[in-house]
Amino acid sequence: MIDFKEGMESETGVSFEYKNKKRNRFFNYLGIIVIIGLIFTGKVIVSGSSSDSWFNPGNIFGKLSHITGVANKKLIGEENDRINILLIGMGGKNHDGGYLADTIMLVSIKPSTNQIAMISIPRDMTVPVSDGSWRKINSINATAEAKQAGSGGAAMTQALSELLGTPITYYARADFQGFINIVDEMGGVNVNVENTLDDYAYPILGQEDNLDYYARYQHLHVDAGLQNMDGDLALKFARSRHGVGGEGSDFARAKRQQLILQAVKEKLLSKSTLLKPAMIVRISNQLSEHIDTNISITDMLALWNNYKNIDRANLINKVIDNSAGGLLVDQIGLDGAYLLIPRSGNYDDIKSFVQNIFGNNPVITPVAPLENSTNLQIVNGTWVTGLASKVSTGLTPYNFNTIKISNGTERNFTKSTIYDLSYGRNDKAIKTLTDLTGATLGYDNPAWLTTLQNSTSTPDLILILGTDAEHWNLVTPK
Repeated sequence: MIDFKEGMESETGVSFEYKNKKRNRFFNYLGIIVIIGLIFTGKVIVSGSSSDSWFNPGNIFGKLSHITGVANKKLIGEENDRINILLIGMGGKNHDGGYLADTIMLVSIKPSTNQIAMISIPRDMTVPVSDGSWRKINSINATAEAKQAGSGGAAMTQALSELLGTPITYYARADFQGFINIVDEMGGVNVNVENTLDDYAYPILGQEDNLDYYARYQHLHVDAGLQNMDGDLALKFARSRHGVGGEGSDFARAKRQQLILQAVKEKLLSKSTLLKPAMIVRISNQLSEHIDTNISITDMLALWNNYKNIDRANLINKVIDNSAGGLLVDQIGLDGAYLLIPRSGNYDDIKSFVQNIFGNNPVITPVAPLENSTNLQIVNGTWVTGLASKVSTGLTPYNFNTIKISNGTERNFTKSTIYDLSYGRNDKAIKTLTDLTGATLGYDNPAWLTTLQNSTSTPDLILILGTDAEHWNLVTPK
C-alpha cells in the first residue's frame, strides 16, 4: 500500500523517499483531504455549498495547485472528455475473505459539462475470465492479491475497463478497518437515516464458521432520524444486505452508502477536524496503513483544482442492480452461490448504460498530425505483451516514426513518460504526443535510459509506456 510517511510512487513509476519530515507531514495533511474525499464520497470535488470556505480560490488550498505547478495539468481521460476512477472497498487482512471487494463504484467526470457520475456495481455480478469460466466481480481483487500482493486494484481496473468498454485509469482501494478507525478518530459522524433499518442476518466478524448457525449473525437495528454513529455502526449501516421492508436491495444499500460517505466528508472537512493537528496526524497514520491508490499527489491536486466547484445538481447517482427493469437478474450457480447476471444475456446493455451515463458519447478532442516526421523510440515499461507495437501503430498517422521498440529494464510503470533527447527542438512533437496520450514529460533522465538509445539512429523522443497506455484511444486523424 502507498505509505505517505515512507514514500510515494513518482510520476515515472520510480520510488523515492521524502527526506524532509515537515514536507512529508504537509502532504499527509493534504492527502487526507483529497484521498478520503475521493475514496469515501467522490463528493469532495463536487460540493457547491458556499459554506465550504476551504474551496475558495483565495485560500491556501486554491493557491497550492499553482505553487506546485498542476493548475493546468492534464489528467488521463480529459482528451476524451471523461476521467474514470474506480473506488474499491474491502474487508482487509483481519476479515474472512478480506480481499474480496465488498464495495465497487465507478466515478466518472465529464470535464466539458462539469458533471460527475457515480455508478455502484454489485459485488455479486458475474464476469467472464480468461480461462472461459465465470466468477463474481468481487473475486478479481482477491485472485490478483493471491498471485502478487498489491496488484488487486490494477487487476480490478483492467477487468472493468474491458467489461464496460470504458477505459478506467485511476483506482483507490480502502479496507474496512481504516474506515472504522478514521470515523472513530473524528468522534463519529451524524447521519440522517431516511428509513429504519432492521437486518436480522448481519454477519458477526469471526463467527462465519460457528457450528451454531444462529450465532453467526446479529440483529442490526437503526432508527430513522438523525443518528450519531461510531465507525463500527457506520460501516454496518453501509454494508447491510438483508434489511427488511425494501432495505435489502442493492439500490437501498447504495443509497445508505451515499449517506454515510456524505457524513464522513462533512465531518472530515469541518473546522472542528481540520484545526486539530494531532487528530490529522492520527488519521494520516490510518491512511498510510489502510489505503492503496495509483493516483499521484499531482493528479490529486489537479482533481481538486479543476473540479472542486462542480455543482451538486450535476451529480448523477446510479446503481447497476436487479430491480424491476434493472440490467441484472438473480441466478443461483451450480455450487449454490447467489449470482447476478445480465438480464439481456450479454453485457451490451450494461456497456451502453455506462458509456452513455451522461446522455451522449464522449467527445474526442481532434489532434492534428505533425507537419514534419519525428523519430520516436517506444519502451514497454509494463508486462502487457504487444503494448508498444499497438501504440506505435496508433501514433504512425500523426507522423511519429518509430525507429525502435524495446522492453524496459524496469517494468513497473503506471504512468507513461516522455523523455526529450532533442534538447527542446521538438516542442510541437512533445505537445502533440502529450495531447494524444496524457503522458508526463520527464526532466531528469534516469541513468539506465541511455542504454536504451539506438546507437545507429538516435530518436528525438523516447516514450516509456505505463499501464495507462492500455486505455489510450488513438483515433486516426481525418
